[in-house]
Amino acid sequence: MAAYKRILLKLSGESLMGEKQYGIDEKRLSEYASQIAEIAGMGVQVGIVIGGGNIFRGLSGTSKGFDRVQGDQMGMLATVINSLALNSALQASGVKSRVLTAIRMEPVGEYYSKQKAIEGLEQGEVIIISGGTGNPFFTTDTASSLRAIEIEADVMLKGTRVDGIYTADPEKDKTAVKFDEITYDEIYNRNLKVMDLTATTMCKENNMPIYVFDMDTVGNLKKVLLGEKIGTLVKN
Repeated sequence: MAAYKRILLKLSGESLMGEKQYGIDEKRLSEYASQIAEIAGMGVQVGIVIGGGNIFRGLSGTSKGFDRVQGDQMGMLATVINSLALNSALQASGVKSRVLTAIRMEPVGEYYSKQKAIEGLEQGEVIIISGGTGNPFFTTDTASSLRAIEIEADVMLKGTRVDGIYTADPEKDKTAVKFDEITYDEIYNRNLKVMDLTATTMCKENNMPIYVFDMDTVGNLKKVLLGEKIGTLVKN
């Protein structure tokens, strides 16, 4: 039995690059699709939000002369490109899926609403929600927190390249210690960079647990759904 009935899976745009310097690595995309297909086959209702950092980051664009609002809008479009790629890979794996967009852009994707998303989930579709929140100045972490709360997910799964939350960056500090569980308040007090503060606060205030795990190791997503303790749980 799966540990969760309905999840919101947040995927990193950077992770989609795989071994490449830019864009989408077809091998990584295929691995993600097969992992998602596996848990969808277990009867888990899956909502997904993907970042766009493999194509364009609004915030870093502003330092290169882009207007912040237009830079963020470019970032939103990057998330739509990634969502379409994942949707295509899922459908090739035989999974029913569809893309909803936070900004109107039919026929690229349907315009997002909570009702439409939940209806699709209950019909066994994987629902990919793209375009961030539809507003500038918000990250895709905040978008995934918002969507997790809206679709009434049991948990927000944050798939990263690190296997959980540590006392410091484990790639820089070899003495960093991993947490199995941590509270939102501890994240604030220790100033840990798990997500941006807006996203973390939204999850805290709406009692939405976050599970941080390594998505880049094939098979890990299923392990999380089977209740294996391979990452870090964040809760009140």
